[in-house]
Amino acid sequence: MLTLTTFRSVPPFAAGYVRDLRVRWALEEAGLPYELRLLDFQDAALPAYRKEQPFSQIPMLQDGDLRLFESGAILLHLAQRCPLLLPQDAHARAQVTVWMFAALNSVEPYLAELVTLNLFHGDEDWAAGARPAAEEMVRKRLRDLDDWLEGRGWLAGEFSAADILMTTVLRLLDGMELVERHDRLRAYRDRCMDRPAFGKALADQLALYGQAPRAA
Repeated sequence: MLTLTTFRSVPPFAAGYVRDLRVRWALEEAGLPYELRLLDFQDAALPAYRKEQPFSQIPMLQDGDLRLFESGAILLHLAQRCPLLLPQDAHARAQVTVWMFAALNSVEPYLAELVTLNLFHGDEDWAAGARPAAEEMVRKRLRDLDDWLEGRGWLAGEFSAADILMTTVLRLLDGMELVERHDRLRAYRDRCMDRPAFGKALADQLALYGQAPRAA
């Protein structure tokens, strides 16, 4: 049995966006059963947990005697067990891996910076000065992705672990009407979110945190 470690509770605004969603989605796509290990915020900083996860973060996945942290690393591990998430062909496999890293390194940091500025520093003068440059960088990344998706249904051939990561990254911008300005990118995000495995993973996370499923 696989064991997924996540927080027992989170602030309401975070429900549906906690990064264990990426792992839940991959597990659902792969048809792999798992159980939850729930952690309180204060427990994450204790020495016992930091021996498993040195940065006091979630998610963490235990697979037998193997313990993994970092959502991208966990997805890569799971994808290696599921051809749907990581194809067997060497060229296709490499392309999926490239886009997994791109989601986490070339896109997520810029989107997360803008969200942090808006969500946690909205009324601060320094944030107002930093916001235009942060938003322009996000717009550039979204344009780049929209261009790449011309003539493509998925990032790298068929649906893969790369699409799970990219979609969860794009969802950081929910409510900001930035993705919606790009028809191909919006359609791609919605296509990914229409997958039953995503719906199941999201509903399970929202249920854990006592939130009703959000309307489409």
